[in-house]
Amino acid sequence: MAVEAPEITTEQLREQTLTWLRDNLPPGWMEAVEAGDDETVASLRRKLDYSEWCVRLGEAGYATPTWPKEYGAGLSLEAGQAKVVNETLAHYRVPRPFNIIGIGMGGPTVITWGSEELKQRLLRPLATNQEIWCQLFSEPGAGSDVAGLSTRAVRDGDEWVVNGQKVWTSLAHMAKWGMLIARTNPDVPKHKGMTYFVVDMKAPGVTVRPLVQITGDAEFNEVFFDDVRIPDSMRLGAEGEGWRVAVTTLMNERVSLSGAGSVSGDTIGGSPLSRLLDRHRGITDPIARQRLSQAYIESRLIRLNNERAAAKRKTGAEVGPEGSITKLMSAEFNQRLQKLAIDLEGVGGVAWEGEHAQRGQRGRPTWLAEGDDRATLARGFLRAQANTIEGGTSDIMRNILGERVLGLPKDPDVSRDAAWKDVLRSV
Repeated sequence: MAVEAPEITTEQLREQTLTWLRDNLPPGWMEAVEAGDDETVASLRRKLDYSEWCVRLGEAGYATPTWPKEYGAGLSLEAGQAKVVNETLAHYRVPRPFNIIGIGMGGPTVITWGSEELKQRLLRPLATNQEIWCQLFSEPGAGSDVAGLSTRAVRDGDEWVVNGQKVWTSLAHMAKWGMLIARTNPDVPKHKGMTYFVVDMKAPGVTVRPLVQITGDAEFNEVFFDDVRIPDSMRLGAEGEGWRVAVTTLMNERVSLSGAGSVSGDTIGGSPLSRLLDRHRGITDPIARQRLSQAYIESRLIRLNNERAAAKRKTGAEVGPEGSITKLMSAEFNQRLQKLAIDLEGVGGVAWEGEHAQRGQRGRPTWLAEGDDRATLARGFLRAQANTIEGGTSDIMRNILGERVLGLPKDPDVSRDAAWKDVLRSV
C-alpha cells in the first residue's frame, strides 16, 4: 500500500521559498531589502532581465502556486499555503508577471473548463509570462449587461467564424490569446445562446486599436473581428454554455482585481501602504492623521476578507460573491488612498520639474518607480479613476451582493426570458 507523503509545514514552505529566492535573485537583493536599502534594490531591478526572470519564476511554480504542477506551471498548493509563498515574495519585492488577466482569470478558467490538451498547451507559457492574455467580453452595446452581447460565431465544420466588436480590452495590443464569448444561437434567451472560446489574437481578421487614457497610456483597446476562424478545439465548455464558463472568469476577475499586483488594500502608487505612512510619519494635521489611520484600518479589513475567501477556496469551493465584496471595497478604497497620497504631497503632488515631469508618461513598470517619484503618485491618482468601472462597475458589484448575499430580488429584466433576436437594441 502506498504511503501518502506528509504535508509540508508552513515553516518548511517558507524556507523552501527563501532558498529558491537566494539561489535565483541577484546577489545582494535580499540583504538590501532587509536593510531597507531602496536604492540598491532599485539598481538591481534595473539590471534584471525581466523576461528571463518571469520564465524562471513561472517554471518554478511561484508565479501560480495553486495551479496543478502537472502542467509545469504551479506547485499544487492550497490557498492557505499559497498565501505563505505570496507573502514571502511580496516581502522581498520580487518582480511578478504583469499577465494578471491571464493568471487571474484565463488560467483558472482553462483549469476548470479546458480539455487536457488545452491545459497542456496553454498553462505553462501563461504562467511564465511568455503568452499574454486579454478578456473579450464588453462591447459598445453590452458593457454591464455582458449577456446582451452581439458578436456572432457561426459554425463551419470544425471551425467557428466570428464577426463583431469588443471594447475596453486591456492588453489586447500585447496579447497572444483572448478569452472570447460570442453569440452562437440568437433564437434562445441571451444567457443560453453564448459559447466561450480562446482566440488567437494574431489570427487573420483580428484588428486591435488602442484607446488612450487620461494618464497618456493606452492599456485599453477596441478589437474588431472580421471572419476570424477559431478551431472548435479552442472552445471552453459546451456549445451554448458560454455564460456558465464566463461566470468562472468573472468571479476570478473580482478576486484578481483585488489581490496581489492589483488595486489591493496595500498599494499606493505601486508601493506598500506602509511607505505612505513612513513618508508622512511626522505629519501633525489631525484630519490628515485621521485619514491615514482610516486607510490603514480599511486595508486590514480588505486583507481579512481576502483571507476569508482564501479559506473558503481551501475547502474546494468555487470563488463566490466574496470576490465582489473585495472588488467593491478595494476599488473605492484605492481611489480614496490615491487622493490622500496626492493631498499629502501638497502642491508637489500636482506640479514638478525636470526628469520627474516626463517619467509618468513613459510607461515604466511601476516596480521600477522610485518611492519619491511624484509623477508616479500623480499617475496612480489618475489611473485609479478607472477602478470603479473596470472589472465590473461598483453599481454592478452592489447588485451582485444584494442578490447573492442579502437575498434581495433581482432587478426587473424583460429581456431575460425572450429570444435574443427579439430583444430591441440600438444598432
